[in-house]
Amino acid sequence: MSLASIGVPGLIIILVIVLILFGPRKLPEVGSAVGKTLAEFKKSARDILDEEEQPAAKETKKTDQL
Repeated sequence: MSLASIGVPGLIIILVIVLILFGPRKLPEVGSAVGKTLAEFKKSARDILDEEEQPAAKETKKTDQL
């Protein structure tokens, strides 16, 4: 399931639930924490993908030299 499949009504429902659970005073803190978590996750995923591509690039370079 992707974020695009949720749609606008689903996002509104999620926002209302979060607002009820945390209240308007905690909402900026929750948003900031979620944003930082997503940024860290993206960075980690990118680092992992880069590590996997480096050995493949070395293999390609070795075969090109032969």
